[in-house]
Amino acid sequence: MRAMTENTAPPLPQDDPKPTEPERPAPGDCCHSGCAFCVEDLYQDELDRYRVALAAWQARHPAA
Repeated sequence: MRAMTENTAPPLPQDDPKPTEPERPAPGDCCHSGCAFCVEDLYQDELDRYRVALAAWQARHPAA
């Protein structure tokens, strides 16, 4: 095993991938009829979760 030097960062874990941003709905995906679970609302919820997950991931990987 190679000793780490001051200039060598520890390797990133392979099982901690960077979160991926959710795909924005296409303009025609919303029917504008006031659905209880509108695709725009669902996307916003996913985007909020993504931002929280990304901030946590960045805290774990400050050099990334």
